[in-house]
Parts: sequence; C-alpha cells; structure tokens
Amino acid sequence: MLTPVEQVLFVLLSLFALGAAYAGFRDIFLIINRGQGQLYLDRLPARLWQALVIYMGQVTTLKTRRISSLFHLGIVWGFTFYFLVNFGDLLQGFIPNFTFLAGSGLIYDLYRLLADVLSVVVIVGMAYFLLRRFFLPNKTELDYHDNVLLHPKVKADAISRDSLIVGVFILIHVGSRFLGEAALVAQEGHADPMMPFATLVSPLFAGLPTDGLQIARHIFWWLALGGIMVFLPYFPRTKHAHLFMAPLNFLTRPQRTSLGEMEKIDLEGEEAEQFGAHRLEDLTKTAIFDSFACIMCNRCQDVCPAYTTGKELSPSALEINKRYIIKDNMSGLAAGEESTPLMEAAISESAVWACTACGACIDICPVGNEPMLDILDIRRDQVLTQGEVPAELQVAFDGMERQGNPWQINDSRVKWAAGLEIPVPTVEENPDFEVLYWVGCAASYDARSQLTARALVKVLNQAGVNFAILGDLENCTGDSARRAGNEYLYQEMAANNVAVLNEVKPPRIVATCPHCFHNLAKEYHQFGGNYDVVHHTELIEELIEAGRLPDSVRMNRMPNVTFHDPCYLGRHNGILEEPRTILQQISGDVREMPRSGDNSFCCGAGGAQFWKEEEHGDKAVNNERYEEAKATGADVLAVGCPFCMQMFETAAGDIPNGPAVKDLAELIAERLPDTTTTAAAD
Repeated sequence: MLTPVEQVLFVLLSLFALGAAYAGFRDIFLIINRGQGQLYLDRLPARLWQALVIYMGQVTTLKTRRISSLFHLGIVWGFTFYFLVNFGDLLQGFIPNFTFLAGSGLIYDLYRLLADVLSVVVIVGMAYFLLRRFFLPNKTELDYHDNVLLHPKVKADAISRDSLIVGVFILIHVGSRFLGEAALVAQEGHADPMMPFATLVSPLFAGLPTDGLQIARHIFWWLALGGIMVFLPYFPRTKHAHLFMAPLNFLTRPQRTSLGEMEKIDLEGEEAEQFGAHRLEDLTKTAIFDSFACIMCNRCQDVCPAYTTGKELSPSALEINKRYIIKDNMSGLAAGEESTPLMEAAISESAVWACTACGACIDICPVGNEPMLDILDIRRDQVLTQGEVPAELQVAFDGMERQGNPWQINDSRVKWAAGLEIPVPTVEENPDFEVLYWVGCAASYDARSQLTARALVKVLNQAGVNFAILGDLENCTGDSARRAGNEYLYQEMAANNVAVLNEVKPPRIVATCPHCFHNLAKEYHQFGGNYDVVHHTELIEELIEAGRLPDSVRMNRMPNVTFHDPCYLGRHNGILEEPRTILQQISGDVREMPRSGDNSFCCGAGGAQFWKEEEHGDKAVNNERYEEAKATGADVLAVGCPFCMQMFETAAGDIPNGPAVKDLAELIAERLPDTTTTAAAD
C-alpha cells in the first residue's frame, strides 16, 4: 500500500520514536528498581492467569461506577484488539498486494467485524470520558478537597491536560483507522456486511474519485500508525502507561496472607540507617510500581473514611503526587539522584496520621495499588528514624512496653472473669484444652469489652467446648504499635507472644478482637508462629450449625438488627457470611447498611486511631458510620470487635435515638438458659 518513499519515512520515524520511548521505559525500570525489596514472579503461570483475568475481565474496575466502568471495559477490549489490527495494517502497508489473515474465510470475516465494532466502541467510550471530564456536571469524583496536599502541576490541572492529549491521540488513532476502512468500502463501491459501521459512514467519501479515495486511505494510515510513533515517546510519561503497568502490577505484587498484611523489616542490619519510607526510593519496588500503574480515577478516596469525613488524606493524591515527583525528574531519579522527602511533597503530616488502615483503598483499586501500606511505611520512618510520633500514641507505646497493654493498667489479665459462676481455666490449670481463648487487651481491661468476653465464655461453656486462656502469660499482640509505625516494639511483642504460644502449642485459637485475630493468624507467621485461628463469630456459627447450642438461640427472635463489618474481619480477612448466618438465626429482620460486607465503612478506630485524637476534618468517622446504622431503622447494631463497640458507644452519646450496640456473643448469650453470669467484673 505504501510507496517506497513512505516506507523509508515510516522506518525513520519508527527508529526515532522507539529510541526515545526506550529511554523513557528504561527510566521507569531503573526508578522502580531503586525501591526496596523485590518484585515477585514465583508461581508465574498462576500469576499470568490472574493478571490476564483481571485485565481482560476488568473485574476490579467493575466494582463501582458501573457506567464509566463499562465504557472503560469496551476501550480495554478495543485497544487490546488493536494490537492485532495495527500489526495487520503495518504488514499491509509494507507488503505489496498483501491481505491480513489471507483475505478470506470465517476468521478473516470475524476479524473485520470485530475491528469495525470495537473501533466504534473505543471512539464512543473515549468521547464519553472526555465529555465527562471536561463538560458533564457533577464530576466531583475527579476533584479533591482544598485541604489535600497536591503537587503544583496537579493543582494546575496537569491531569486534565494529560487526559486531553491521550484522549485526542486515541480518537485520532482509532478514528483514522476506522475512516480509512470507510474509504475502502467507498472505493469498493458496495456495502460490506462485515464492516457495518464503516459501511454506514462510507457515504462521506462518495464524491471522491478513485485516486482521491486512495490518497485518503494513505492519509488515514499515516494518522493511525504514524500517530502511534509520534505519541510513543510521550507514553512513558503519561498516566495512561497504566495500560501495561496495571497488568504487570498484578503480576509482580506480593501474595499477602490477607489484604493488609505488613511486611517485616530487618531491624538488625548492621548498616541499616533508614527504617520505613522517608523518600520515594525508600518505598518498596511494588509501591513505586503503584505510581506508574495508577489510573488517577480517585476511587480510593471515594471509599477512604478519612477523606470522606473531610480529613487531609486522599490515597489517590498520594499516588498521583508520587507519579508527578517522578515525572519532574525521571532521568535524575533513574540515575540515582535523591528524591524529595515524601512528607513534604507527596502527603501531609496530618494525612499520614489520619489513616485508619481500613484497607478500603487497596480493596477498591482497579490496578492493585496499596496506598495504605505506603502510609504505614511512612509512619515507620516517622517513629523509628525521625523520632516523631503523636504524643497520645507515645502513651500507648509506653503502656505496651511497660504494662503489656496500651491502657497502661497493671492489673491481672484475668480480673475480667471475677464473679463468673463458670470456670475460666488457664492453660496451667487445663493443659488438655481444645481451644485457647485469646482474650486480648480490650476484653482484659475495658469494662464494656469485658461483657463480650464473659458472654463468649458462657457460650463456650454451654456448647461444651474445652477451652483455656493464657491469663497473665498473654500480652498485647502489638497491632496498634505496628500500624502506628513502631515496628521495633511490635516485633518485640510478637516474638514474645510466639514464644509463649509455641510453648503452649494450642490446637486452635479463638479471638474476639479482629486485630488480635489478624495478627495471630496472618502476621505472626513472620516470627515462626503458625496457628489455626478463628474469630469468635466463626466459632459461634460452627457451634450453632453443629447443634451444640440449645434451641433457645433460635427463639425469641429480635425484631430487627444490622451488622457492622469490622475492617480487619471482613475486608482484610474475608469473614463476611458467618456473622450474618448467626444473625439470621436470632432475628427475623437483618438489615444491611448501604456500605456493608467488604465495602463496609470503617468505625474510625483502626490504624491506632483509637489511641489518639482524630485528625481535623468535617466529621468524626464513627459518627458517620453510626448515622448510617441508625438510618436502617434497626434496633440493634451488632458488632464483632471491641474497638468498633467503643467507637459506636461514643457515637451513640452524640447521636440520640440510635440503635443499641451489642457484640454477637452477647446476643447469643442472652438467649441461653442462664443469663446471670454476664454482669461486668468490678
């Protein structure tokens, strides 16, 4: 199709474009490799399949914003198919009288039909996104609160300019190829059933002579394929690098035991001077990869409890700021230059300490980014390297270090059981136990949480479960220390707890606190602790299903109830159905909040927020969630976490006429024959 002169020009243009693009991609590779740790390629076939399913099915994108996501799905399918289309057009341009895929047969017809249909899908989809960004009202999902730290170029609307450049390129590229096919239909002089849309448009070229149609096809070929070469050097610097970086992000990310498992850092290295992330290059390779994969869709900030209640934190802004820090000096960073401290350029101090570590940003991200883990790594730097920590958290740290609990209470950890008619044996008293009840600090020292512990003991006793507790051998799991950045304290506490548990060798552990559950089950393996751990809602559901609890549990059904999924139970660890199964046994009317299951809204206590004053914003996170529960009209807000319990009890003091707050264990214990032993300990 191309003349010899055109072929030479295209080869020269391609060599220049590929050379310039190589420099950009090489910088990306070098910058990512400045990060800590490694990218993972173990179990490669399974990783490749997962990345392919996520990419082609857009399963993560389709979680929310269904209309926009469906348009995006069409663009992905069309743009992916265009790799084949462009290859075929390139061959036809350089090989005389060549027709791609032999020019006949079912496969050729199907190829042309798909190319025609998907061209229109991409054009319509891209037009929708440009209209949505620049013209449609109510596009606040693409904006940020005024108090969020943004890179100067982001403030100057660089994202919109980038989107416009890429959007126009896609329209020119796909639109030109489509119009070239319409000109071909006009040149052939009859409708082509395998190109219905091109046939529909072909009358646009009806007045052109044969030579004019041939010239038009050459022009459109150059606009389509030459446009790729003109755009290619810019591609590594645009957010639309996510086209290939997103699948690679899923391909190379760590396989965590749960959504929010934090990686252990080496605190014993003799040459180690930096702990946590102070600068971009202190982040893990995966975290730097995230900034290139980010689609800048702001879905993460839509579900962030800190952002939606007016705090300075936007997980989206963090990833975007990282990307623009890189764009400002790609060659320098690739060459090893030091980057700007993250706290100054990517995120504010208030935003760092506003994160509740709920994991919603990770769960919702369509490209697999993990901004929550970046924030927790920045906290590690603040605590371990910079020596900066909110004063209230330091008090909690002191309590964990000196008294073994953040409440700073010296009393025995078994005082909560005083006055119970049911025996609560320790492992010394009952060495042949079947289930170890990990009581946790909240149930040991907080009067309200003790009601949950006492209720669970009654349930276990009624079901004939042979259980024991560690008593004063138990210590804080250290969850708040790790999420607040004090990795040194966490590792010390975890190692001590693992030593005790490995000595006791529990067949099974049950915990009433999702944070204790998470650490025992999903993070203590880093210290040699591998245990069979269940949350108490799982165990209670087992006991009901096995018929080990009396029929009274299913009787006296409550009028209505709603359940709040604790972040570290539901979203982080996938325990969603068991609590609901229990509620369906005791209530004829289980009402779901709009944000429930793995889309649950945080109570505001996670990420060590429980131990400090909430960062300034428009609203308290716990009040936001409690109001949502109240709006269901439920009489009872059921919980499965002592910290959620406390946050909602506090919210109930601010918001009148809301539902009563009770743990699931309490609701079950109330339906057992004897309720006289559930009074709180003095």
